[in-house]
Amino acid sequence: MKKIWTPSIILLLLAGCNNAAPNPEEATAPFDEIATGLEAPWAINKTGDEFYISERAGTVAYIDEEGALTRQKVSFSDSLSSAAEAGFLGFVLKQDFDESQEAYGYYVYERDGNDYNKIVTMQLDNGQWRENEVLLEGIPTGNVHHGGRLELDENGTLFATVGDASTPDLAQDLASVNGKLLKLNNLDEFEIYSHGHRNPQGITWDGDTMYASEHGQSANDEINIIEEGHNYGWPAIEGDASEEGMVSPFFTTGSDETWAPSGIDIHNGSLYVAALRGTAINVLDPESAEVTDSIEGFGRVRDVFSDGDSLYFISNNTDGRGTPADGDDKLYKLNE
Repeated sequence: MKKIWTPSIILLLLAGCNNAAPNPEEATAPFDEIATGLEAPWAINKTGDEFYISERAGTVAYIDEEGALTRQKVSFSDSLSSAAEAGFLGFVLKQDFDESQEAYGYYVYERDGNDYNKIVTMQLDNGQWRENEVLLEGIPTGNVHHGGRLELDENGTLFATVGDASTPDLAQDLASVNGKLLKLNNLDEFEIYSHGHRNPQGITWDGDTMYASEHGQSANDEINIIEEGHNYGWPAIEGDASEEGMVSPFFTTGSDETWAPSGIDIHNGSLYVAALRGTAINVLDPESAEVTDSIEGFGRVRDVFSDGDSLYFISNNTDGRGTPADGDDKLYKLNE
């Protein structure tokens, strides 16, 4: 594991960043480089000192306690889609993973010339994963706006984000799961938890408060406080706009700035937001909704993960929209 220290920390959010090339030597916070050679990674999982990270090409990057990478194959029941932003996305280990070796997965697949999203259970056996049970399939999707995040609350209940499939009106259609946050109930069926979302890609909790990140149409990216049954407005409102019966965001980047937020997590009392186009980890105060820090130098950032002691993150410069540096993509640990 290579340890790197850079003492400068920039507290201002820099506007105008647009897929900046990674330059860790000029990073604005100290960090450790845990592993290199990831391929368009999407979701971080950690158990003990080991990591399991989904990769869009359809593999799991297993990283042992020494930082050695082994690529684990996944047997899916349908062929992965080659559409933009598609492939193997959300991935979360079950709470009893150490015993069950089971996880949940979210992927974009192709069938009969059309693309769809699917949520499944997965089983690890002898270093390889196989799709075990289909929980939800046939979810319409476009070339983009897949959503794709899977997260567990403290009780082990599964939540999923589903994009609007580039068809905005679906977000307001309660007969469709598109543009929704979904919750898996005790019958292993998904219920609509909230609606009116465009392309949500992050979920986390701070105690009983649930947050979700969402891509705006043109800037106006959002962090929302999610309450069951509420309507978050897309496509009728976005950003600072308001309308009766619709919830305006807890935080928005406004009409002049784009983050393209993805994974989010609470760490040491702050909300950390992975920014793709913003090429940063942006830090929000959950009380004031003010940006308190912008951690830069790594290019596109897809996901952040707190284990309660440390914060980890993955770059996403090999996803087709970034500028990869040698060894990209990488898993990092933030040193505070």
